[in-house]
Amino acid sequence: MSDLVIRSGGGIEVDTASLRSAGRRFRALAGKADAAASHVRGAPEQLLTVPGSPSVGELLTVHTLLRDAAAEADELAASLEEAADLYEAVELLAQRAVATAAGDAAAVDRLDARLERVVADHPDVARRAHELVAAGGDGSDLSRQAWWGSRGLDPVVGMLVPATLAALGFGVDALGLGPVAARDRLTGGGDPVTVRPLAASSVAPPATLAAAAARIPGSGEGHVRVERYTMPGGSQQFAVYVTGTRSVGGSDPFDVGSNLQLYAGEKSASYEATLKALREAGARPGDVVHAFGHSQGAMVTERLALEGPYDTRTLVSFGAPVQADVGAGTLAVTVRHTDDPIAALQGGGHPGSVGAPGSFVVERTADPMPGLHDATLPAHHMSAYAETAALVDGSDDPRVQRLTSVFEGLAVAETVVAREYAAERVSPGGSGGR
Repeated sequence: MSDLVIRSGGGIEVDTASLRSAGRRFRALAGKADAAASHVRGAPEQLLTVPGSPSVGELLTVHTLLRDAAAEADELAASLEEAADLYEAVELLAQRAVATAAGDAAAVDRLDARLERVVADHPDVARRAHELVAAGGDGSDLSRQAWWGSRGLDPVVGMLVPATLAALGFGVDALGLGPVAARDRLTGGGDPVTVRPLAASSVAPPATLAAAAARIPGSGEGHVRVERYTMPGGSQQFAVYVTGTRSVGGSDPFDVGSNLQLYAGEKSASYEATLKALREAGARPGDVVHAFGHSQGAMVTERLALEGPYDTRTLVSFGAPVQADVGAGTLAVTVRHTDDPIAALQGGGHPGSVGAPGSFVVERTADPMPGLHDATLPAHHMSAYAETAALVDGSDDPRVQRLTSVFEGLAVAETVVAREYAAERVSPGGSGGR
């Protein structure tokens, strides 16, 4: 068994004030219907002497309908009020998780008092709120790993890590950088880069998501892998696989600096390197591309699908810090772990679905047992995402079939040539290269 969750989009924010207002309106409607029923109930004796008046049986039928309507309106009002309490309780539990991780006892006490007031009228709300938090992800996975991962670190760093990591799932949405709008475009120029083609080979197309995940470059020389598919009739399609962050800085385009640039909406050397690799492989504007990326590489492919010069038909992102609102022509598959603080930078991603019909989001807790090893962010490793990809392949969720169809379409290719590209940032005064 696994805790794999597949859904069509992100979470939806709920306006609890509107729910309570609607509840009050239905409560008032119930009162009016009940009053009308009582009025009809007392009418027969007065109307019996009036020619053409409804029969007693007809009046009793109207009375019954009004009483039923009153009861239904009253029940709906109660459901709306309970739903408002439930959503508010979930939000308070999320805030409490952050306060607990930060060691803010006073805030925890205040939130507990508010929770007690919220659940007073609906005792079952507390239990259901905890169940929703567990299913939807409230950052508690991050809180646990933040506490364990900070043990043994410098005391000041150890104090800051829990508060920072645990807050990622709640605070980054205020920055608005995780969900990338359809109209957003990268700014700036990005550092110049060179790409060097490595050895080419003939390969078979990937048949599963796990097989595709395994093709994302890891710690080797290559940063970007491009596969050129020659389809029946002579047309070409391309698959691109983009690595994650490799270094803190220096000549490697896939460094922390590029990470920060992409997250802030600026062009990066890693984005330029990916475009260059595709051009070197023969991809022309408008060609069909299927894009797979991990971490920083997923940020690159999200942007490639959103604003690149190609017809990006498929976008699969593992542990991406952002989620782009790609168009209806792109099948978007977002794979993220609830205990991955890098994926938490999405801030939950877009509230609704993005991409073509059949697009979906995959979530699970990759490393449920907290420990000192959490300092290395194991849930963000590509190896952990490869395991999740295999679980997706084994899922009977009908949404997975749309992705399977992509691989089936690639399987008819007459030839597939794969090549990795090593990328390097051009130093000032350098020759520039290819």
